[in-house]
Amino acid sequence: MWPLIKLLPQKTNFRFVAFAKFAAVISALAVIASLARAMIPFEPPCGGLNCGIDFTGGTLIEFSTAPKAVDLAAAREALTRLELGDPQVQGFGEASAAMVRYQPPAGADVNETAGQVRAALTQALGQVTFEQPDVVGAKVSGELFTSGLMALGLAILLMLVYIWFRFELQFGIGAVVALFHDVILTFGVIGFLGLEFSLTTVAAILTVIGYSMNDTVVVFDRLRENLRKYKRMPLREVIDLSINETLSRTIITGVTALLALAGLAIFGGPTLFAMSLVLMFGIVIGTYSSIYVAAPVILLWGVKRGDEEAEPLKPASVRP
Repeated sequence: MWPLIKLLPQKTNFRFVAFAKFAAVISALAVIASLARAMIPFEPPCGGLNCGIDFTGGTLIEFSTAPKAVDLAAAREALTRLELGDPQVQGFGEASAAMVRYQPPAGADVNETAGQVRAALTQALGQVTFEQPDVVGAKVSGELFTSGLMALGLAILLMLVYIWFRFELQFGIGAVVALFHDVILTFGVIGFLGLEFSLTTVAAILTVIGYSMNDTVVVFDRLRENLRKYKRMPLREVIDLSINETLSRTIITGVTALLALAGLAIFGGPTLFAMSLVLMFGIVIGTYSSIYVAAPVILLWGVKRGDEEAEPLKPASVRP
């Protein structure tokens, strides 16, 4: 009975394609809802997302009240008396550490505003140790936002070229449709949960793209082998067979990654929580899209079956 993984069936025979239409409806509704949440209201730079200071511009100051814990409520109340744009206070790491993010008033001196913030926090919290302010200008934040979107678009384009080169065009289309599905739904989760959209979040989305593509390639590779092996089997049955044959590998890989990210989300503090949550969602939705988005696109588009037979594996030579 041990290891417990032996309890999992070695061979499954799930009919995934039979639920493809139902899954397509669910995915379409989820994509529409995610687009609406991420883009409405349509205001630069991030629409309906909770833009971080990387994209909106502003000032970030880290401070510590060691050895006592930070009174976040008192800090927030002190900042509300100042004329600041969107002041936010959150703890990170140890209980005595926190950070404040804000946008200085229009036309105000950045250093003078930072001094007012330090004075207000010192008056509210007592002895406070401040780090050097981190200032992001409006021009720099706009460039960062544009660069982040370009990175996402370039990653998807390169994935299409790679799949097209390795397989066929219809495989590439299925993979890219799945990638767009995953990225849009990830943006929707960020919007619905109110997570901060920053450069760290962009890095998490790029990682989701890589994981989703990796899982899709595994399914496509097995599908290509089975298409050569079972020439007269209906395409929907070949797709089901290929997904079932890679299912155990997909589950084991996904669960392993989720366990690692769960530990990061629990013990990594608020700074890494959003990134960990986005990655966990991306792994789940990436696995789903490989089965119910990428593979059904192949079924709709059709695929050319080669004339060559699959080569059998040769047994390794055994030395006497």
